[in-house]
Order: sequence, then C-alpha cells, then structure tokens
Amino acid sequence: MTRSMRRASLFCLLLVLALMLRISWIAVAEADSYSTNPANARIAIDRYAKPLGNILVGGQPVTGSAPTGGTLAYERSYTDGPLYAPVTGHSSQKYGSNQLENLYAQLLDGRDQRLASLTDGLTRSTPPGGDVVTTIDPKVQRAAWDALGGKQGAAVAIDPATGAILGLVSTPSYDPGRIAGSSAADEAAWRQLSADNGLAMLNHALRSTYAPGSTFKLVTAAAALENGLLSGIDQPTVSPDPYTLPGTSRVLTNENPSAPCTDATLRTALRYSCNNVFAKLAADLGEAKMSAQAAKFGFNLAKLDTPVRAATSVYPAGMDAAQTALTGIGQFSVTATPLQMAMVSAAIADDGVLMKPSMVDRLTDHSGRTVQDIAPAQLGRVMSAHTAKELQSAMVSVVTDGTGRSAAIDGVTVGGKTGTAQNGVDNSGTPYAWFTSYADDGQGHRIATAVVVVDGSANRDSVSGGGLAAPVSKAMTRAAFGR
Repeated sequence: MTRSMRRASLFCLLLVLALMLRISWIAVAEADSYSTNPANARIAIDRYAKPLGNILVGGQPVTGSAPTGGTLAYERSYTDGPLYAPVTGHSSQKYGSNQLENLYAQLLDGRDQRLASLTDGLTRSTPPGGDVVTTIDPKVQRAAWDALGGKQGAAVAIDPATGAILGLVSTPSYDPGRIAGSSAADEAAWRQLSADNGLAMLNHALRSTYAPGSTFKLVTAAAALENGLLSGIDQPTVSPDPYTLPGTSRVLTNENPSAPCTDATLRTALRYSCNNVFAKLAADLGEAKMSAQAAKFGFNLAKLDTPVRAATSVYPAGMDAAQTALTGIGQFSVTATPLQMAMVSAAIADDGVLMKPSMVDRLTDHSGRTVQDIAPAQLGRVMSAHTAKELQSAMVSVVTDGTGRSAAIDGVTVGGKTGTAQNGVDNSGTPYAWFTSYADDGQGHRIATAVVVVDGSANRDSVSGGGLAAPVSKAMTRAAFGR
C-alpha cells in the first residue's frame, strides 16, 4: 500500500470515528434537547397517538380526546370550554399547550414515570394518560360565569381553611377546542383570538393586575391594628375630613360627602369607605410597615403557583409620604390580581392564617389510583387571631349596614369590602368595580371571594363594587352553600 493510500485510509478512519463520536454525543448528551424541541414533529405525533388523560371538575372530565383519522390520531376536546378555559388552558396540535394542560402534559399523555407498570417497562410501551383532579366546584364556577353575564372581569372563590380554589372565572373567555387541531379552521380561530392581543385567552383571575381601590383598605386596617396604631376597630381615629396629603396641597375627599368620616372608627370607615381615614393611617404607618403587612398577605411574592403561576401583586417602594397615603386606599401604584384580593379575605376568615391557593387536589392514573396528593400548605400567619376577628366583625358591618348590602344572604354571615378603583391616566377610564368577601354558613363551611368587573360601556356614575361586583360574589357564595 502506497503512502498516499495509507494517508487516505487513515483520514477516512478518522472521519468515521468523528462521525461515531458525534452520533454518540447526540444520542446521549443532546438527546433531551432534540426530544423536547418544538420543531420535532415526533413529539406531537407521539402525544396525540392515543387519547390523553383528563382534567376533572366535580369528579367529571371537562376534557376529552376525539379521533381525527390523520397522522395525529387524536385531538383534544373540551366540555364547556369557555367556562373552564381559565382552569384547563388549551392543548393544541399546532400551538402547544398552557396552564394545567402544559404543567401536567407528561401525566396526561402517559410519559410520567409514576404511571408505568412492570409490564410497560418490559414491552417498552407508554401507559394510558393519568388524570388531574381539580378543586373547582362546578356549581360555584357556573354561578360566577352566569353572574358576570359577559362583562369583562374575573371572579375567584377560595376555601379559607385549605386554600382550595373553588371557582376561577375569567371573561371574556374562549373555547380551547376551536384551536385544538391543526386544520385551517383552527388556524383561523387562532388568528381571531390573537387579533385582540389575546384578551380572551388571558387568564384575568390569575394573570391580570388592577388597582384594588378600596378593597385594599382591609390591608391598611390590618397594618394599623397589628402595629398598635389602634387598639380596636371601634376606637376613633384622628382623621380630618377632607384630608390634605402630607407635603402637598392636594385635598383627598370622600365619595359620600355626608358620610361620618371625620375621626371615624375603623368599623365606620370601612362601612362608608372613608378615604381620609385610611390615607392618613397609611401615612402615619409609613411605607416600611405598610409594605411588610402587604407582603404577609402575598403582595410582592414573585412566585405564587396554583400550580399555574399567578402574576405578582405589587405594593410599591421608594415613595414619599403623600404617595404612601394614597396606597392606603389602594391607589398610586398598588396593583393586585383577583386571586390576591381573595387571599386577603381568606386570611381574615381563617383567623389570620393564609393558606397557599391551589386548584389541584390530586393526580391519578387512568384507573383512579392516586399518584400524588396535593396537600394543603400554609403560606404564613398574616395577623393575630384577635386582629382577624376584629376585621371579620367590621366586614360584616359593611354588608349589614354599609356599601356591601347587595351581598347579604339570609342565614349566612357575610362580611365584605367594596371598591371602585381608578383606571387610566388621570382616572380617564371607566373605574373598576371590586368586591371581596368571606362567608360562613354556621355549619363549618366558609368561602372567600374576590370579583373585579371592568365594564367599559358603563356610565361612570353607575360603577360601584356593591352594584356590579358584589352580586357575583353573592352568587358564588349561594352556590357553594347550596342556597
């Protein structure tokens, strides 16, 4: 063999060795990146080769799988899709998945190792998909949906004792089944849903934040009591009406000029939603104490998973005294999700303890065997039991004798707080209507709710938490208690 032939042979051998090393590297080190790459068609083919497991509400599936007769053998189907879209999310052959459909994708399509049996391992087959059992009460969900009546907004209901989310409604909504496949009709539906910046696909209950307005006065009241600024809800405050914001000439007035807000007690101030009282309390407490109390309720928490990640509710920093005063009435740069305001009422209802909100109860295999329980978890103590009892009593006064009368239910103890929050530059937009509440039926059942209604077509003068949002809360509470 000539020298040139030997060199050529050696070069070819090196090429073969390099190719083998590269193939081995891809097969071992880069296997995961290829197997999870969205451009890999095999992922979708495998995922939709058989029926997916289901998401259950009230023990019944609100999802399904329909045969297609195509390469992607099945596509996702939904029962009452718009009603439950904020819970399920979507699973689309073309556009991927989100929310519970995405978080539990491996359980639903059978890849979760907890589903595998010895037989599956020997035959190298994938077991049937498992199920996600939610905490959602279908009666509460339906009641909130019907009560919102197509208005833009959101409603959340929580069991204060466990953190279980009983209702999670977002409007406008969409039918995930319209984008589940890969047909021209699915593409057209996706374009239509995307045309409004995804407004219908946005989970307003978890992912939209709004100025909480007067509902935030519950946080201010808790801070005042916890920091010893007041000894109780019936102690008079030192609150001039009108109140001039510190360091400014701006005068803060009240919605109802005839309300007895001068030096009002916390009970009276919550009943009449006195801006002067809570702005001055926040200024007297200062940013640090207000921020610390808000944080205990869940504000500024970067990661709140239900297990769907909720947007961060914000209590701002770096404020002067006047800006801090405005935060006391839920304005300036305070923002909150509807979930967050439900958490405020839940902590008050549970005697000061805040449970982690969750919409999933357990995960099961296809036969119903539990593979994971989602146990209730405590986020922390927000306030003393004494403070919580005081605020419960004051919230009841709001419903029996104040701005929240429309939330009253015969035979049920209901406490609440209304809110009408500014919207737009210089309050140029139609205000948001808020209501947050707790209720106790006296038989061991409690519920905490929060509702926000964004009705851009409403007359500004007709927007109120008691008029627009409280009836939605009432409907959820009645449904939860079977009334």
